[in-house]
Amino acid sequence: MSEISRTTPPAAVIEVADLLLENIDDLGLRLAQRFLVELDSYRNEAQVPFDSVRTSCTRNLTLMLRHFTTTAPADPQPPKETGRLRARQGVPLAETLHAFRLGFEFLWSELVSASRHHPEVTDAMLVPLAAEVWALSGEYAVAVATAYRETTTELVLQREHERSVLVEALFTGMIADPVTLGEATRILGLPPTGRYVVVAAEPPATGREALPGIELALSAAGITSAWRLLPDRQIGVLALPQSREPAALKALRAHRIRVGVSPPYDALPETPQALHFARLALAGLRDRPHGVALFDDDPLAMLIAAAPVEAERMVRVSLGPLLALPYEERERLLHTLRTWYTANGSAAETGRRLFLHANSVRYRLRRIQEITGRSLDDPRTVLELGAALRALPPS
Repeated sequence: MSEISRTTPPAAVIEVADLLLENIDDLGLRLAQRFLVELDSYRNEAQVPFDSVRTSCTRNLTLMLRHFTTTAPADPQPPKETGRLRARQGVPLAETLHAFRLGFEFLWSELVSASRHHPEVTDAMLVPLAAEVWALSGEYAVAVATAYRETTTELVLQREHERSVLVEALFTGMIADPVTLGEATRILGLPPTGRYVVVAAEPPATGREALPGIELALSAAGITSAWRLLPDRQIGVLALPQSREPAALKALRAHRIRVGVSPPYDALPETPQALHFARLALAGLRDRPHGVALFDDDPLAMLIAAAPVEAERMVRVSLGPLLALPYEERERLLHTLRTWYTANGSAAETGRRLFLHANSVRYRLRRIQEITGRSLDDPRTVLELGAALRALPPS
C-alpha cells in the first residue's frame, strides 16, 4: 500500500472521529447488517458467519476512523486479512470489493452526520476529508484485491496438490479403507459407486499434457474425471455411465494422439488393475500415430502387448521361415496372408482386395504352407499364424 500524503487533521475532525470510535461496536453491527441486505454471499451463514462479518466491519471501521486522528500512514494489514479471509470463505472478489465500497460510503455518511452536530466543523473541512476518504478507499481496495488473489492462488495450488496426491494414491492402490476412499471421492468429485474406466494417453513431449482441457470437456458432457500428469503419460479415471461413453470417446478422439482405455469396472479400489489394462490398450496401438484403443475391442492385441518378449518368440517360431525370404517375396507373401485373414479365409475376396485372380492367391497360400511347413487347413495353424502376424512389428 502506497503512503497517502497527509497533513495534521483539524482538531474538530479528530473530535468527530473520536466520537464515532466511542460507538464503534454499534457502527460495526449496523454495517454488518447492511451487508446482509445488499450482498448475497454474506447472507449465507454457513459460508460467511455473521460474527466474522461483524468483527471485520468493526475492525476496519476502527482502522479508518483512527486514520483521521493521526498523520501516521494507513495500516494495510486489516484489509489484507479481510481479503485473505473472504478468499478462504469463497466470497467472490467482486462482492468483497463491493463490501469495502459500502463500508466507505457508510463511513462517509456517519462522518458527515456527526460533523453536522459539531459546531466547529465546516464544509471547508469536509472537502479535503472527502478526498482523503476516497483516496483511502482506493488504497484499501488494492490491498484487499492483492491479498485475495494471492490467497486464491495459494488455495488453487493447495487443492491441485491435494487432488494430485489423491489421484496418485488411487492409481497406486494406497486408498483401500472405505472411510479414506469416501473422503478421496468427495475431494476428487468422483461418485463413490458406479461405472469407471481408466484412460492412459501418450503426450507429444515429456511433461506435456496429452489431452489439454480434457477434464473441462468431459465435465461439459456430464462426465466426472480426475487426472494426473506423469513424465511419459497422462492418466485419468472417469466415472462413465454407459450412456455417456460415446461422448467420452468423442472428447478423447478430438485429440490426435494415442489413447488407451481400460475395460469398465465398478469398484474404485480396482483402479490400479484398470490402469494396467489402459496401458496395454495404449501399447496395442503399436505403429498407429494416433487413435483411441479400448482394451475389450481387441483382446488378442492386448495379450501381445502384455507379453512382448513371448510375442517376439512366437513371431520367430511361427513366421521365421517367411521372414528369412528376400525382401520382395517376404513382403508379398506376408501381405497376402494378412489380407486372407481379414477376408475371413476367402481366396476370392482376397483376390478382389489385392487385384489378383483367386488362383494366384491360392498359389501364394500354397507357397506359404511349403515355406512354413504348416497347413492353413489346420485351425491351430491358422490361430498361431494369425497371432504371430498381429505380433509382427511393422516393416
